[in-house]
Amino acid sequence: MDVLEYIREKERSLRTRINNFDLKNTSDTHLRQLSYFISHSLNNTLNNSWVSKIHLFFDSSSDRELQGVKNPKVIAFYREWQARIDQEVFLGDWVAIDQSRIDRFAEVTGDRQWIHTDPERARAESPFGGTIAHGFLILSLLPELTDTVNPKKPPYPKARMVVNCGLDQVRFPYPVKTGSRIRACTTLKSLVPSKRSVEIVNQIQVEVEGSNRVVCVADSVLKLYF
Repeated sequence: MDVLEYIREKERSLRTRINNFDLKNTSDTHLRQLSYFISHSLNNTLNNSWVSKIHLFFDSSSDRELQGVKNPKVIAFYREWQARIDQEVFLGDWVAIDQSRIDRFAEVTGDRQWIHTDPERARAESPFGGTIAHGFLILSLLPELTDTVNPKKPPYPKARMVVNCGLDQVRFPYPVKTGSRIRACTTLKSLVPSKRSVEIVNQIQVEVEGSNRVVCVADSVLKLYF
């Protein structure tokens, strides 16, 4: 029963109670006036446009989003995960960022800037007191940090394929010093279902062990196919 139907049911019940009092034949003027006021107010309220639309505010958002979707796996996944929006859905393990990892990333990408690859100069000249990781190195570790590439423990086991669609609003608020350990926390932001897939947006925050500072924030966009 939606809200509009509920209101009408209560209105019918109230009218029945009023009629049972046989107010038309009563000699109490005030009681007859009360009867007229209640009846008139109910008619005005039920004919008001906002009442006819009020169910839109209480209608399940999942039902609206799923209009036209017939794939039962898409529907089941969307309804299960829609309840988790704005909730933490994953907290990863700590991963060490040592100089060896930084050097290998520099070799692959060609970014050999001294603040990343020259420990002696970094200790002498860098305001960080040593080398720091590339921001893009931290970004490239998101699949590992969020455990989304673990074939033995996939985060979305019912999906037959997961496609990385990109990142939104990537920021590196603070640097990661060499020797630090980092981990990622994932919060579900939104879901958009379609005929064969569900698009997921997760906010990922990477933090440093022993500090309250967040070193990377990014919205990850994934598409799950069923």
